[in-house]
Amino acid sequence: MAKMKCIVCNKEIDIESADSTSGETAFGAREIDPSKGTRQFYDGQWIYFDSLNCRTKFMIAPQKYLSGGSSS
Repeated sequence: MAKMKCIVCNKEIDIESADSTSGETAFGAREIDPSKGTRQFYDGQWIYFDSLNCRTKFMIAPQKYLSGGSSS
C-alpha cells in the first residue's frame, strides 16, 4: 500500500483508500468515503489529506502548508 503524510496534520494516509470509490451519484460521478482520506487537485498535482477538516484548512491558506509553515 502506498502511504504518505497529510500536509496539514502529518497523519499517515493510505493513498489507495483515499482514492477508492465507494459508489456513484445518480449522474455517474464517483463518490469516495472521506473518512478514509481525501484529496484536492492544486497547482497541477493531487494533494492528500487525512480528513475534510485538513483539506479545508489547506484550501483557506495553501501557502502556509506548502512553504513548510505550522502544521495545525
